[in-house]
Amino acid sequence: MSVRANRAYHLIVSRTRLRPAFLAGEERRDRVEVLSVEDGEVVLYWELPPRRAAKLLKALRADLVSLSAEDFIARWDGLDLGPDAIA
Repeated sequence: MSVRANRAYHLIVSRTRLRPAFLAGEERRDRVEVLSVEDGEVVLYWELPPRRAAKLLKALRADLVSLSAEDFIARWDGLDLGPDAIA
């Protein structure tokens, strides 16, 4: 039996300012980290402009609920987050 991703990983978001993404300037960078619950290590990390980080968070949260831990890492590990990666 496989473990759900939301049981194996924890999502952490760090913003440099408190403004919502739609009001933030492109100079701001938001950090998105996925931590392993088992050992507390960071397994995935991104630093993105606020609007792209918000889209990434939405996609990550949906996958954390719907995928197994193995499938989640297979999908997101090594993903190139170029300008058009997250629609």
